[in-house]
Amino acid sequence: MSRVGRVIVVGSLNVDSTAYVRGFPAPGETITAHGLRIALGGKGTNQAVAAQRFGAEVGLLARVGDDANAHLARDTLAGFGLAVDGLGIEPDAPTGVALITVADSGENTVIVASGANERMSPAVVDEARERIAAAAAVLTQGELPVGTIERLAAVAREAGTRFVLNLAPPVAVSGEALAAADPLVVNEHEARAVGIEPGVHDDESELDGWLVAASAAVARGLACSVVVTLGAAGAVAAEASAIASRGDLESSGDAAESVVAWAQPSLDVTPVDSTGAGDGFTGTLAAALAAGHPLVDAVRFATAAGALAVQQRGTVDSYADRDAVIAAAAALETAS
Repeated sequence: MSRVGRVIVVGSLNVDSTAYVRGFPAPGETITAHGLRIALGGKGTNQAVAAQRFGAEVGLLARVGDDANAHLARDTLAGFGLAVDGLGIEPDAPTGVALITVADSGENTVIVASGANERMSPAVVDEARERIAAAAAVLTQGELPVGTIERLAAVAREAGTRFVLNLAPPVAVSGEALAAADPLVVNEHEARAVGIEPGVHDDESELDGWLVAASAAVARGLACSVVVTLGAAGAVAAEASAIASRGDLESSGDAAESVVAWAQPSLDVTPVDSTGAGDGFTGTLAAALAAGHPLVDAVRFATAAGALAVQQRGTVDSYADRDAVIAAAAALETAS
């Protein structure tokens, strides 16, 4: 069985209830929304759809309840061409729900009631060993129980499958699980939570600081490679130079010479809704890596996907298809 282009996502599934408002309410304040949207969500599901949109063959392992939201999830996944045979039913737990508020500025707040997602035990990983071994990459997030994340890291390592870890939200996984991540994908807040701190000096920009921090994290073995997303600024990434794909990527700052780091600027866009844009980035990244693209190219594709996503409302409905992402990534490459 071919591993190229196959991604297994072990992750969360929620139904998102999103209210659109002019500005966030203050504590104790009641405001009126000017829009409401019910849609499929959850980091695992979002990332699976994004990977599928980029052309990967995707298998999603998740848990749902025996309720109306589970039927909505199945119908939506089928509409995107994703198989639903990896969705286990937990009859005594509700399907996960996310309560989201999006301000007119494009910023958002999210409250998650995990429900059936909490039933994603290490046993789910053990049952999927053959599927994981047949994949080019396996992807998970911080919304699952810690023991499940750690078990997935171990099984992927044993199978020789690339382990992509989006530690969002940041949870206390073992150093061994972090070290297996290739890459570890985090935003600025999540990066600081795992000890990736820019520590900018007077003669450095914030971006320079993140380049140094990402390099240092790889050099000390925190993860095999690291990608830090920086919103409108794009992303920075670092990996061992032996597997770097371009000779013009240079070692950064005080990090060891065996590590190479680079910045990937984003497109200049006007954000409409940032909800799920990070998941669009990560799912596209995993799909590109599974297809055999080097990390430098995968980060560029992912950055383009994230920039396209913030220009549309919603989560999975905001993800562009492969052709649109490739076109946007080509514009990024030309601009750089």
